[in-house]
Amino acid sequence: MAAIEHRTPDRVPTDYWAHKPVTERLCAALGVDDYESMLTALGVDIRDVRNRITYTGPPEHFLPDGRQCDMWGVPLNPGGTYASSVTRTPLSRATTVAEIDAHTPFPNPDWWDYSVIPAQLEGKEDWVVRGGSYEEFAAFKFLRGVEQGYLDLAMHPEIVHYCMDNLCRLRCEDARRIYEQIPGKVIWTWVAEDVGSQEGLMISLAHIKEFLAPYMRRMADVVHEGGAYAFHHSDGCGRDALPTMIEQVGIDVLEPVQWRCPGMERETLKELFGEDIAFMGGMDNQITLVRGTIEEIKQEVEDNIRILGAGGGYLLGPCHNIQIVTAPEKVVAMYDHAYECGRMA
Repeated sequence: MAAIEHRTPDRVPTDYWAHKPVTERLCAALGVDDYESMLTALGVDIRDVRNRITYTGPPEHFLPDGRQCDMWGVPLNPGGTYASSVTRTPLSRATTVAEIDAHTPFPNPDWWDYSVIPAQLEGKEDWVVRGGSYEEFAAFKFLRGVEQGYLDLAMHPEIVHYCMDNLCRLRCEDARRIYEQIPGKVIWTWVAEDVGSQEGLMISLAHIKEFLAPYMRRMADVVHEGGAYAFHHSDGCGRDALPTMIEQVGIDVLEPVQWRCPGMERETLKELFGEDIAFMGGMDNQITLVRGTIEEIKQEVEDNIRILGAGGGYLLGPCHNIQIVTAPEKVVAMYDHAYECGRMA
């Protein structure tokens, strides 16, 4: 809380996210049997309840070729890691809102059982709790297809707004129900949209302001009403969108700070936006955590704390999911050094 509120914490907080094979190798290297024990061994501060609600909605269905689908009719990919590996986008051929509306109905919050959440916090009442999430333009692109989703911004704006309104409504209600189950416990809720590539914005700032920001603002308002903070995830170089995210959306934290991208230099971000938002991430997993030495990883930990953590406002973590090409000893070194040298007061 001290870091998010720009006060100097006793030590820099840490978060963890990685591919499942990385977690499995870390558990083996640390001699622990489960994910929770691994987080404890690394000194990670966050616990997540968003993905642990129970689905009770309509049964899953199958395509003629036997592939199992999710509630949208998007095929599940048991051998894949990212949802972007799906090969069927159920709304891609629609050209009108009426055609969208005639497809599988938008999910209903009643399709999930939220009563399972309180038990997940037993014995962890003092942990930082993450609950609720939003990244609905990404969801829209999976329904329409990535290429068509971007084309829709210019060709079918009414379809974009119709889908975004329905998707946003679901996510807002999802967050409210999580907050209701554990009042005052959720500190962190995702309000994400990936707008940055490695070199700049993927879509125009005008499109961001028209099609993304208003719905993100609705979600951020729900987050703040629930007593939580809006953590904004956007990969890559999203600097040009940051004023919009701060002023129009109302984000509290920027993650993951891919500082090697042009315009995302840590010193610049801290100088321009450090009074308005906190920063999370900063540990580069394209170069440093992959090809860097242990000493280079430790140096980056120190640099991040010195630059992004000056006066508070920094939570240390990777710039994205840690990949299988990162050795377990490098991950352990990152968290151990953050704990050792991250004491701020």
